[in-house]
Amino acid sequence: MTPTTGTPAAGIEAFPTAPRAPAAGAPDEDGAAVPSWLWQVATVLHEHLPPAAGDEWAARLRALLAAAPGPGLGAVHLWHADTVLPLLAAVRAGDDAVFAALRDLHRAAARRETADRQAWGAALRPALLLLHDAAYDRASAYAEAHTGARDYALANGFPPAQAEEYGHTYARLSSDANARACAEAHAAVLADALARAYAVDSPEAYADTFPGAQVRATLRVTAVVQGEAFAHLAEGLLRALRAARPRHPTEPSPGPGHAGHRPRTERT
Repeated sequence: MTPTTGTPAAGIEAFPTAPRAPAAGAPDEDGAAVPSWLWQVATVLHEHLPPAAGDEWAARLRALLAAAPGPGLGAVHLWHADTVLPLLAAVRAGDDAVFAALRDLHRAAARRETADRQAWGAALRPALLLLHDAAYDRASAYAEAHTGARDYALANGFPPAQAEEYGHTYARLSSDANARACAEAHAAVLADALARAYAVDSPEAYADTFPGAQVRATLRVTAVVQGEAFAHLAEGLLRALRAARPRHPTEPSPGPGHAGHRPRTERT
């Protein structure tokens, strides 16, 4: 298998050290390469795990990929449906319906019943808006805005108490507005790009949406209340890859929720 985009990709023989060295280069001609989307995701997950645990996880990933990853985006859909979205729903209580709608589409796609681009876009936009709004670093933005506004007020003759109040008011208004603008920009661009990739089941198009950055956003949201989010997401990825990989004719068929169970049907 060859890389699917310009992002560095390493042969499976490069694991477990490759995730800590993204510039490891292309694989040997005779070796299988990690798909670009998987390279991006695995690199981010690996760097957030403790060194020993991360290298042990990477070794298991290497062993799993020795049998070649499954075709298409089956593993991506299973990972989101079974691991990523349930974790986000648990953290963002009250927004379950938004994540449930997207989860249903991923489950169907894992059964090769993919939705069209419009359906994907409609489900992705609200979920991405919530994700990137929650991932925005409000604390740092607030502190920076408060300091700048307070110092500006002091330099223009405001008494200290009034300057402090002015700083907090400006910081609150600007950080909320900036968070919303950032989330809306990410949701608008990513929803369209992801919808295209999912609708045509293209690993190349999915890799071009920078899935590693999306994992970082998920980690920022979930790590606040779930310290084991890194390991949970990493283990879930291995389960999804295992379930989506090509199966030997003698192996039992996966359950109805997994990729490969039913022939793909197109929706128009």
